[in-house]
Amino acid sequence: MSQETLAPAALVPWQIDTAHADVEFAVRHLMISTVKGRFADISGSVSYDPEHPASLELSVTVPVATVDTRVAQRDQHLRSADFFDAANYPVMTFTGRRVEGDIAGQFKLVGDLTIRGVSREVVLDVTAEGATSDPWGNERLGFSATGAINRGDFGLTYNQALETGGVLVGEQVRISINVELKRPRE
Repeated sequence: MSQETLAPAALVPWQIDTAHADVEFAVRHLMISTVKGRFADISGSVSYDPEHPASLELSVTVPVATVDTRVAQRDQHLRSADFFDAANYPVMTFTGRRVEGDIAGQFKLVGDLTIRGVSREVVLDVTAEGATSDPWGNERLGFSATGAINRGDFGLTYNQALETGGVLVGEQVRISINVELKRPRE
């Protein structure tokens, strides 16, 4: 995959449609099953010149207190200092730095993910799901993305050893993102 380096002519601003965006995760539990969860109230913006995808400016904010695994006690534990420490680090952020590949098809999005004040480079595999106009004349773009992180790299180190071997919570966290971008008609 090549990385484009031409200067942008004009950045086109897009908004994340929060009603049509989700960030989900999956992590091993007790080494025998997978727990899934999601975050709500994702916000952010995206700007780029369609002729020069390397011009990408992307910033996403995810409030960690919105974590939802469908088990209230587990969600409270995830918000605690053992995991996200939502009281001291209320949001995690992702800032896109570059695009590798065809932004109209499949590409890699490289950026910095910050959780608990720790930033690490993350690479997401992204698929452009399509473009359309909604019934109100707004332009829409759809994307899906997947990736994985090691939670320990971000200071999420809580765990317990199991009598039978292994640990309570897996280290690798799989990430799945679906997002719809909106550009209001002028």
